[in-house]
Formats: sequence, C-alpha cells, structure tokens
Amino acid sequence: MTSFGDKPTIRGERVVLRPMAASDAASMWADAHDDEINHFTGTHADFTEEQIVEWCSTRADQDDRLDLAVTDPTTGAWFGEVVVNEWDPDNRSCSFRIALSGGARDRGVGTEATQLIVDHVFDEINDPPVHRISLEVYDFNVRALAVYERVGFIREGVLRDALHWQGEYHDAIVMSMLRRDRSGDRAAG
Repeated sequence: MTSFGDKPTIRGERVVLRPMAASDAASMWADAHDDEINHFTGTHADFTEEQIVEWCSTRADQDDRLDLAVTDPTTGAWFGEVVVNEWDPDNRSCSFRIALSGGARDRGVGTEATQLIVDHVFDEINDPPVHRISLEVYDFNVRALAVYERVGFIREGVLRDALHWQGEYHDAIVMSMLRRDRSGDRAAG
C-alpha cells in the first residue's frame, strides 16, 4: 500500500492544500452547481446535498487516493479541490484532477496547486515511488492545458469525441508526467 493514507497539509504562496473535511461540503455543493466547473470537468451528474456531505466527510478514510481542499492561505476560503486517484501499484501510476471555483481562476492558483501536488506525489509517496501521473483535459479548456504544460505534463494522445456537451462532441487530451520528466530528475527512472 502506498502512503495515500497520509493526508498532508501542503503550503504554498498562493494556496494551502489541506485534507478535505465535512465542513467543505457547502463549498463543494456550490461548485457542483457551477456551470463553468461542470463544463470544464464534463460533469453531467446531479448530486444531492447528502451525497456531497457524505463524500467530503469520508475523504480522510480513503487510503488509495488523496483528496485535498485548495484554500486561500490567508483566509482559509475554499478555492476548490485537487485529487490524486486511480492508484495502480503494479505500474506505479496514478491520475490527477483539479477543479477550481470561479474566484480562484486566472490568479496562478491552479498552477501552484498543481505544482505542489505533483511535487508531493513524486517526492513524498515512496512505498512504492510513483513513476507516472496522468490526466485528461477537454480540448476547450485552454487555461488548464497551459497550466499542465507549464508544470511539465506532456501531451500523449487524444480520446476523440470523448465528451458530449450541449449537442457537441469534444476531444479529451491525455497528458502525463513521468518522474524523469521533472527538472532535476532526468536521470531517475
């Protein structure tokens, strides 16, 4: 088992990533009704408030994934969430996703949160060490594509017409980062 059971608090200049808690349910509930978040994440599902409360209150119990709230370092206000999931210990790989509220966009919050979680996964998860982090992003989410490339994710391919949204199909771009892709880790496998 990997150390995803440890739920760290990770501090940056623009954000604090901290363990998800039941008290985050109201903010996540608001995000679940944000049309832009749903569009960027391709979320078609409608969640009940009870489902959101249950989700937030059980994140600390999960040892195969890491769900962290992205918060303002000064006020503690909710910016969104970062998630590392789909852990595959045989292949030492996992997936990543991030969802940010409207007030957190275009301020460097997503870039810093992504860099912090990538650094944590590669530097702190060592039993076994993570070799690969992957993600999917829809072709219309140009802000996210720019962030992921800035942090060091590499485009691997396209899942054609992977999302049907408001009568149109959209591609999902598959990206990943290998441990050796990080600056300073070029020699590592």
